[in-house]
Amino acid sequence: MVIAAVLMIVVAAVALCVGPVTVPPSQVLGTLLAHVPLLHFHTSTPQLNQAIVWQLRAPRVVLAGIVGAMLAAGGAAYQGLFRNPLADPYLLGVAAGAGLGATIEIVYGGDSSSLLPVFAFVGGALAVAATYLIGVANGKRAWGYSIVLAGVAVAALLTAIQTYLQQRDAEQIRQIYDWILGSFSVASWSDVTLILPYVVVSAVVLLAHRRMLDVLRVGEEEAGTLGIHPARTRLIVVAAATLGTAAAVSVSGLIGFVGIIVAHTVRLTAGASYRIIVPVAMVGGAGFLIGADLIARTVLSPTEVPIGVITACIGAPFFLAVLVSRRGGVGMGGS
Repeated sequence: MVIAAVLMIVVAAVALCVGPVTVPPSQVLGTLLAHVPLLHFHTSTPQLNQAIVWQLRAPRVVLAGIVGAMLAAGGAAYQGLFRNPLADPYLLGVAAGAGLGATIEIVYGGDSSSLLPVFAFVGGALAVAATYLIGVANGKRAWGYSIVLAGVAVAALLTAIQTYLQQRDAEQIRQIYDWILGSFSVASWSDVTLILPYVVVSAVVLLAHRRMLDVLRVGEEEAGTLGIHPARTRLIVVAAATLGTAAAVSVSGLIGFVGIIVAHTVRLTAGASYRIIVPVAMVGGAGFLIGADLIARTVLSPTEVPIGVITACIGAPFFLAVLVSRRGGVGMGGS
C-alpha cells in the first residue's frame, strides 16, 4: 500500500507539472495549498500558472485517479467473485452496457449531463445481469470461462445497438465517438462532484466485503458453513462494482484492461488475499490511469491520443500473457 501510494503521488505530481506549459513543483504546491479551505495560504504563483494547475490539470488528475481506482477495484472484485483471472468490467460487458446507457442519454437526454451516471448504471446493471444469466444457463458455475465468453457476446450486442443509435443521430456522433475512445481532456471539478457520491458508495461496499471475497474462494458450501450468505454477497458486490464502473465510465468513456493489469500486478506482488488486493488495487489503479493519461496528452503533443488506446496497447499483451499462463486451468480458487 505504501509503495502504491508513493507511486501514485509521484505520478500525480509529474502530471500536474508537465504539459505545454511547464509549471515548477513549488508553484504547483503553492497553488494547491492556496485552495485548501481554512488554510488561508497565499502563493506568489502567477495567475496564469494557477489557472493551469487548478482549473485544467488538477481536476483531470483527480478524475483520472477516481476512474482508475474504480475500474481496478471493479476488476479485482469481479475476479474474486467469479474466480476467473480474466474477469474485468470491460470483458464482462458492464462497460459496454454503461456505454449504451450513456449514449442513450446523450442522444435523447439533451443537456442534462447529471443523468449520465444513472443511465450508465442502469445499462451496466442490465449488462452484468445478462452476462451472468447466460454464463450459468448451462448449469455450470458462473466463475468459469463461460461467463467471460458470455460477457464478450453481450458486449458485442450492446455495442451494435450503440452503433445503430450513433448512425441515427449524426449531430451527436462526434460527442459519442469522443466519449467511446475515452478522454479526460474536458475534465472539470463538476465531473468530479458528479460521480463522487456513486464512487464513495461503491468503494465503501467493496472494501467492506473484501474479506468475504477470500471466503468465497473456497466455494459456496464452505462459505455457507462460515456464516456467509453466498448469493446475497455476490449480489451486493456485483451491484457495488457495477455502480462504481458505470459512474467512472460515464465521465471517462470506455477504458479497458485497467482491472486486469492492476489487479494482477497487485496479486503478483502483494499476494492473493483480497483483503489486500482490493485496497491496493484502488490506489494502484489511480496511479496507473493518471500515468496513462499523462502519456496520452504528451506522447504526441500538442495533439492527444485517446486514453483507451494507451490502456489497450498496454493491456492487450498483458491479457494474452494472463490467458496463456492460465491455459491449464479454469478458475483461480487457489491462486
